[in-house]
Amino acid sequence: MNAGFCHLHLHTEYSVLDGAIKIPELLERCQEYDMGACAITDHGAMFGVIDFYLAAKASGIKPIIGAELYLAPGHRTDRSAKNQATAYTHLLLLCKDEAGYRNLCKLSSIGYLEGFHYKPRIDLESLKRHAQGLISSTGCLGGEVPQLLLREEPAKAEEAMKRYLEIFGPENFFVELQDHGMPEQRRINPQLIEMARRYGLLLVATNDCHYLNKDDADAHDALLCIQTNKTLDQENRFRFQTKEFHFRSPKEMREVFAEWPEAVTNTEKVASLCNLEIPLHKHLIPQYAPPPGKTKQAFLHELVMEGLRDRYDGKPSPKHIERAEYELSVIEQMGFVDYFLVVWDLIKQARGKGIPVGPGRGSGAGSLVAYALTITNIDPIRYNLLFERFLNPERVSMPDFDLDFCYNRRSELIEYVREKYGYENVSQIITFGRMLAKQAIRNVGRVMGMSYGDVDRIAKLVPDELKITLESAAEKEPELKELVKSDPQIGKLWNLACRLEGSIGTLSTHAAGVIICDEPLTDHVPLFQASGSDIVATQFEMKTAEEVGLLKMDFLGLRTLTVVHDTVRFIAENRGIQIDIDALEPDDAQTYELLRSGRTTGVFQLESSGMRDLSKRIGLESLEEICALVALYRPGPMQLKDQYIESKHNPSKLVYDHPLLEPILKETYGVALYQEQVMQIVQAVAGFSLGQADILRRAMGKKKADLMEQQRERFAEGARKNGIDKDTADTLFQKIEQFAGYGFNKSHSMAYAFVAYQTAFLKANYPVEFMAALLTSESGNLEKVAQYVEECRRMGIEILPPDVNYSGYGFHVEGSAIRFGMGTVKNIGRDPVEAIQREREEQGPYKDIFDFCARLDSRVLNRRIIESLNRAGAFESTGWNRRQVEEVLEAALSEGQISQRERASGQTSLLELMAGDNAEPITRQKPELEEWPENHLLALEKEMLGLYVSSHPLARHAALLERYSTVSAADLSSLAEGQEVCLGGLISNVKTHLTQRGRKMAFVTLETLESPCEMVVFSDLYEAKAELLVPDMIVMVKAKVNYRNDEPTLLAEDIVPIDETENRFTQTVHIRLNTVGLDEALLTRLAEILDAQPGHCDVYLHCVTPNHDEITVHATPSCVVSPSAQLQREVEAILGEGCLWYAGANGYPRHSQ
Repeated sequence: MNAGFCHLHLHTEYSVLDGAIKIPELLERCQEYDMGACAITDHGAMFGVIDFYLAAKASGIKPIIGAELYLAPGHRTDRSAKNQATAYTHLLLLCKDEAGYRNLCKLSSIGYLEGFHYKPRIDLESLKRHAQGLISSTGCLGGEVPQLLLREEPAKAEEAMKRYLEIFGPENFFVELQDHGMPEQRRINPQLIEMARRYGLLLVATNDCHYLNKDDADAHDALLCIQTNKTLDQENRFRFQTKEFHFRSPKEMREVFAEWPEAVTNTEKVASLCNLEIPLHKHLIPQYAPPPGKTKQAFLHELVMEGLRDRYDGKPSPKHIERAEYELSVIEQMGFVDYFLVVWDLIKQARGKGIPVGPGRGSGAGSLVAYALTITNIDPIRYNLLFERFLNPERVSMPDFDLDFCYNRRSELIEYVREKYGYENVSQIITFGRMLAKQAIRNVGRVMGMSYGDVDRIAKLVPDELKITLESAAEKEPELKELVKSDPQIGKLWNLACRLEGSIGTLSTHAAGVIICDEPLTDHVPLFQASGSDIVATQFEMKTAEEVGLLKMDFLGLRTLTVVHDTVRFIAENRGIQIDIDALEPDDAQTYELLRSGRTTGVFQLESSGMRDLSKRIGLESLEEICALVALYRPGPMQLKDQYIESKHNPSKLVYDHPLLEPILKETYGVALYQEQVMQIVQAVAGFSLGQADILRRAMGKKKADLMEQQRERFAEGARKNGIDKDTADTLFQKIEQFAGYGFNKSHSMAYAFVAYQTAFLKANYPVEFMAALLTSESGNLEKVAQYVEECRRMGIEILPPDVNYSGYGFHVEGSAIRFGMGTVKNIGRDPVEAIQREREEQGPYKDIFDFCARLDSRVLNRRIIESLNRAGAFESTGWNRRQVEEVLEAALSEGQISQRERASGQTSLLELMAGDNAEPITRQKPELEEWPENHLLALEKEMLGLYVSSHPLARHAALLERYSTVSAADLSSLAEGQEVCLGGLISNVKTHLTQRGRKMAFVTLETLESPCEMVVFSDLYEAKAELLVPDMIVMVKAKVNYRNDEPTLLAEDIVPIDETENRFTQTVHIRLNTVGLDEALLTRLAEILDAQPGHCDVYLHCVTPNHDEITVHATPSCVVSPSAQLQREVEAILGEGCLWYAGANGYPRHSQ
């Protein structure tokens, strides 16, 4: 390649919301222009350098790594500058070699960690320390020298030039010329050329590229508006002066700089100086220091053997020893001894500090060494998990344990590794949020000044598909395509959004990833720290950091772990029972009964309606089946669920493609669900080692044709040696290929299954303690709390309001009930609650509101706090109702303040003198006032606690709502767009809106027993049902699910008063029959009654056997009846009261469908 020019000043999308060049497009353009080298110089950061480096190398383009940093005018920590114009100048830096790369990493890190003020800034002091291996220039108009020339301060410009020459030397500093048609550039370029001549410096032409094509200027302008939160039509906003900041061709550059052709060709001279080879794929694992006198290998071996003895009651079998020795040999051979010791040390620290640790998710659960070290808690021998799925001796890659910790103590472990390995050696990991299809439309629509409603309508036409692009959306949605074509404004929005789609829009921190090294990270990667945050992260995303060779560990904060361990603590406190939750044997009958019932609200992974239904259909009986359920409930394997269920319940119909498959697939009833099964099948059929089988599995997943063909031949040859003919081998290979496409990691699934079992065990056997822990974990999420409170009611667990004499800050168990904490009350912080608790523990319970006000400092508990506590029912234990407390509150506050002042001054009140030292505290006469009505009390609870506690306005309709609601509000998000539902609730809020045609429609909040949901009532229905759309009206709604900003809402199709539900929505009739004593005459009479009431409702007979099992029989199509009071009377007359009930469809099959 010999274009005679290369770009040395260029901003990719990693100059976030400022650069719009994507790396693949950039490299294609380099090839098109025959450009042999190219630089990236993103603003202040190196976010994209590894991606660019690898992609450029693969494209045959020489990558030049650089950055345009920000230079503070004084010391980098001086933040006195009042605006960006005086806070920094720009400084272009390019790496010559590895020393330059390391120094650029350090400088970029210093900018974020030490010098951030408007931008990440360095200073001359840090630049001098880290100049080796770097090339610099005078930069763009924002550079120090051009700025001084623009301000007509040539002497200061000369001084600045001399400083840079002193730092870099004349061989590593060039004068940069730019010409975007801006008068400022044409004014100072002659002066810059003269300086280059005078100092003997290279003159180099650059174009400060910010977008790829010249016609991308408008999209880039929109990007700047997104960054600055402005609209395109605003005059006084940041914008580029011309449309010349594109990736100019060498020909264009020669034309623009025709007077100085050497400035164009000199770019290649600069490129020839830049010969950086970034060291990648190093194993930068911290070195673990074993005890004195022991090698690391010997220490690990000792720990593992000791762990095996602990795990297997002092007698590990030869099979366990052999497996452990094999794993240890692989670990040593691959150089990962330090890694296992580092992870062991971390887990040991967590357990020692009482921090809950998960059983180990991901493929690491397949390691017996990890099980022996208590890194994981799943026995890989017992559950047939494969070590090679985690660490393959035939494919060297870094191991990766996913470690689950209590979500609110995860930070303690991050702090531990920072202290142990050094603060400069540990960081978290950055993530880049990209502008995906819908977000690109919304962002561009906003900067174009379009209304939210119009933009939302367009965005909603984009199908809800993972990774969908705007281009494919237009092909799939004809209305969208027509709008883009017919409406010029939408067409403009579309074009801009398409150009910006996929661009980086936000920077954040990975939820779990932590990088650990035993030397300064800035020797290998640049670091990032967001303004106002104390979290330090790598500037590289997770996979890029792993490319470098850094050790990444996932410290996952799992809320469920906290729930489990809080439950165990509550059980110990409440019942005096100690449970070793990690040593549970998964054979508890009550647990599986719960799982089969579908009552799994709060159970890890099994809460959704789909999971509940599948649990019931499978009829869960073992941990292996829970594991299969977790693997089945995903988009690919979902197609196999019916086959799995059918094979479980009818094993005689099960047929295997070859006898060799039976021992492998028997556990999953002939269905290949797991990646490990794919590996085992390949081993059994073709004689591959498990390591080779894992390589084949990965090749199938990546669908690389040449690699697949090579593996197919090896497979066929191995099968032939096993006596399997070619046709059978080909059939098996094709099926294995299908399995590999959707197979799930069994180790991961088994770990999740064990946590699911733990939570189900606790709910089944210790329901009060479990629900208290669950409520505590979600105390900041009112919607979840409401859902779990309603679940408690269904379980028969009493929920008690907060109380000044019993409550702490959060939920706690009180006998067989759960008590709300005072911290859940609106306006109540932790300090007032602690003051109430402390006084109560020291001086005993509060007698009444007067006693309460007298004993507590009014500076900590003011009137607003006490009113809030009273409205929430917190004085109930004193024997005073809410209305009585409200009546005397003013007097109680006044007396309390007087009492506190007298105590503070050392005085004793007359009442205290009269009472004497040992007398009971004085009690006041309660006003003779009845408590407020229930509806008023419930309204106060809703106001103060965000939900209803003592009861619910819908409580008396609970049975009817259950019969006719087809879904709970909590499960709406699991339904598809457009799915029809029935849902009942109380209208709590109505907002009317005039349409463009002047008709009213409404946005309604519907409070259900579980949680609120939003509903839209369009004009036709609104006009017909307006009298029902008022607060506190209880209604049943037929609606379709609609998603707005990814949140489910309801589009109402019919609304009826709750009392009319049976008449309007009944579709099924249910009759309970006790089979004991049931005779033919009774059945004949029942048939006659049903036959006399023909109608449209299907009949279901619920037959209760002597063992109290229930079998449901769907009556024949000839038996469809009309629901009526007469039918209920006649059936109950022969079968008993309560034996018949009416319901909606609720998922039952119907003859009319």
